[in-house]
Amino acid sequence: MSPDTSPNAPSPWRPGDEPDLDRTIAYRVPRTAANEAHTVRLPSWTEPEEIGSATVSGPAAPPAGRGRRGRGWILALVAAVLVGVVGGGGVWAASKLSGGGAQPQDVLPANAIAYVRIDLDPSAGQKLALFGIARKFSATRDAFGGDDPREALVSALQKGEPGLSEADYARDVEPWLGDRVGLAVLPADGGGDPVGALAVQVKDEAAARTGIAKMGLDGGKGGLAFREGYAIIAMSQKLADEYVKAAPLSGEPRFAADLDALGEPGVLSFWMDAEKVADAGWSEVAVTPVLRQIRGMRFAGALRFSGDYAELAGVTRGGTAAPGRPEPVKIGELPASTVAAASISGLGDLLREQWPSVEQSASGSGGEMVRQALAEARTQYGLSLPDDLATLLGRSLTLALDEQDLDGAQPRVGAVLTTDTAKARDVVDRLKGHLNGMERSADIATAEGDGRFVIASTQEYADALNGGGTLGESETFRLAVPDAANATYAVYADLDRLEKLYLDGLNEQGRADAEKLRAVGLSGTHGEDGSTFALRLVFN
Repeated sequence: MSPDTSPNAPSPWRPGDEPDLDRTIAYRVPRTAANEAHTVRLPSWTEPEEIGSATVSGPAAPPAGRGRRGRGWILALVAAVLVGVVGGGGVWAASKLSGGGAQPQDVLPANAIAYVRIDLDPSAGQKLALFGIARKFSATRDAFGGDDPREALVSALQKGEPGLSEADYARDVEPWLGDRVGLAVLPADGGGDPVGALAVQVKDEAAARTGIAKMGLDGGKGGLAFREGYAIIAMSQKLADEYVKAAPLSGEPRFAADLDALGEPGVLSFWMDAEKVADAGWSEVAVTPVLRQIRGMRFAGALRFSGDYAELAGVTRGGTAAPGRPEPVKIGELPASTVAAASISGLGDLLREQWPSVEQSASGSGGEMVRQALAEARTQYGLSLPDDLATLLGRSLTLALDEQDLDGAQPRVGAVLTTDTAKARDVVDRLKGHLNGMERSADIATAEGDGRFVIASTQEYADALNGGGTLGESETFRLAVPDAANATYAVYADLDRLEKLYLDGLNEQGRADAEKLRAVGLSGTHGEDGSTFALRLVFN
């Protein structure tokens, strides 16, 4: 069965899906009304197409030290791959576009607490979509004319590590280096800071052994072993030998379930078990407030591409479950003239739930600013906290900016609240009474109906927001905000209609690049079963 490729689908990919052969490629077939619906699907591609990369500079690796060298080469290699692939300097010769074979998680140990994978040989659709997008922009267009991104990777490593300068890419690296790299962060034996293990896909084990030793990637005293077409580079030979015999990460049930929920892993993917990180003895990380709050949570994400957009997607599982699930936002019911909007559900309930923590922080040392703000809200504005503020946040809150008068003296802005309208009207009337007692009157227009309360800059716009609209039917919106009807939070900006605010300040090249950007959007859900998000940049 072919995967769902409707504009509202949360992701058009699933592992093992093959693109339909009768679909067209967006950058090869001119976009017309007849083929518009088929531009996000990509065909399999069997003929050679040599598209490569130019050499780019990478960040300097950490200074080599006796105790830190193992970490240095791990960080340097991952940084070089990111520079070479994501930064525009790395694309591979596409003589075959299978995207198959073993992945790094198939050879790295199952007890990993975090994992990063970079794939220079993803699925055919991912490659072709990435090529088409990169050719649109001046920063990446020329970089796709080289021969081999792996050479750019090695060049970046050599610039950061003078000891690698003697290695010749054509002689010492190209014969063995494959297309995939994975880094696993693993608990250290006997406690202490976690250690890293690197899996590098190789084409020739004997050549890889010689080349890795010559490049010093084993850190001098590190270990090297081989498993299913990968070189496993570890902090010691003992660890390397243990890693190649260990159960693979891909077989760990929670990891496998998280990646299955994520879908297509794309060019770059990552995973972390916050519970294991907190327990791993990585003291400076485990004590951070953020990590304490997400203890027990697992996170997986991927960077992937379609013919029309680039997407960073993620899922979370585990941790402290939120009670219930907020209702879906109604961002798609805004007027079609909306150029930017943000919507989120559940803020009112969240405020009530967290209010004891707010008051506790106000009563403690350093809480003077919080105490002052709460006192001012109660005495000057006559607000009853947290109830009045929770009413304004409502079950859902949507902020909107309209195209009309966008560059005028008074842009049309407004907020749509799904809340108790009578309570909201009372709160707003009290606020308006306070503001009207000041030097200028309060320019606040309102409208209400069917559980909806609207606050806007003009009465005309308040009435327009109250009447609803068809933004959700826009093709641009559907591409930028996937599955908007089920999202519990969403953000949207139509860059084509906003660009008049900033194009004049750009040079010719910057203007040409900016005009290729069509829209940006974010959508996601959160609830008892975890959360999801998809951040998309849509291109013209």
